[in-house]
Amino acid sequence: MTNSAVDLSFEGGEVLLADGSLGDRLTLSQGRISDGGGTGARRVDARGFRFLPGIVDIHGDGFERHLAPRRGAMTDMRAGIASAEADLASNGITTAVMAQFYSWEGGLRAPEFARKFLDALDVTRADQLIDMRAQLRVETHMIDDYADMLALIEAHGIGYVVLNDHIPHKRLDEGRKPARLTGTALKSGRSPEAHLALMQALHARRGDVPCALAEFAQRLIEAGCLIGSHDDHSAVQRAQFRAMGAQISEFPETREAAEAARSGGGHIILGAPNVMRGGSHAGNVSAVDLIREGLCDALASDYHYPALRQSVGKLVAAGACDFPRAWALLSSGPAAILGLHDRGTLSAGLRADVLVEDCSTGRIAASFASGRVTYLQGAFAARMLNG
Repeated sequence: MTNSAVDLSFEGGEVLLADGSLGDRLTLSQGRISDGGGTGARRVDARGFRFLPGIVDIHGDGFERHLAPRRGAMTDMRAGIASAEADLASNGITTAVMAQFYSWEGGLRAPEFARKFLDALDVTRADQLIDMRAQLRVETHMIDDYADMLALIEAHGIGYVVLNDHIPHKRLDEGRKPARLTGTALKSGRSPEAHLALMQALHARRGDVPCALAEFAQRLIEAGCLIGSHDDHSAVQRAQFRAMGAQISEFPETREAAEAARSGGGHIILGAPNVMRGGSHAGNVSAVDLIREGLCDALASDYHYPALRQSVGKLVAAGACDFPRAWALLSSGPAAILGLHDRGTLSAGLRADVLVEDCSTGRIAASFASGRVTYLQGAFAARMLNG
């Protein structure tokens, strides 16, 4: 086996087709899905295996544990990216949007870390089998950094930017210290006093943010970026972001915000871990309920890659949607939001991004990205090797 695309015809398996029906043959040729006509692809007995479109993870930060499992433990970020790619592959993810913060919070979210990560992602691009893309999550109150953010976005060709605000405004307004101040300060590399002072200074400039942010968003649009807002909590807030050009609502906290996103013609992204938990860890609206009501276009791994595939069974068991619709939330749905029209279904002519499941165990047996093997194990590996 090599890292080049392989021409293969899998026969006798269960193939999820674009219309939701099942086929029994899937042919990969020159990195694309083929209609099978006139191909000299090697035949592989696929009985007992299920073939699904590769997962498009539209927002995930699970890669962080590979880059910095402990402070100072990762000195070569390239090795961490390779480890993260292996993790993605073993979870059937063939396109990964890696959500990197640019934040006052410091640590893995610091501007300095963002620059190192983006540099390493670019340097390793030629060796990557999975399509690994960067999303930049910018803190809205860092007005003085907007120019640097734009320069970073341009330098690394980032096409998806999300607007965050993690400042604990309510507590600061009340004159109270933010929760877990000491712990978050230590992660940032600051003293609790310095960390609090920084938050207070950013909080004090909140009146300057709307105008500056609108101008920043316009610059992003001119650069061709998709813009999303994170954790919308009301219809008013969603409308404000939509007016700036942010058509994507990531992880809306309330049904009201999700409904506003839908009525405004925007896209809604929910977290797969929310589905698995039966609700948000922060007590926000249930993703299962929103999906049942048609208020979701894509699921994201958020912080846990396995949750994506696991969420499909949970949604079907809960009666929120059928299997083809649930899988579309992992594949064609996120691909459409990102404008990636060359993937998302197992249709002739599209990229050969494929996830293979063992029907008897439910485990992932193989993953292919553009027809290249990214993960292979067990009985399916034996069939691939033996023909």
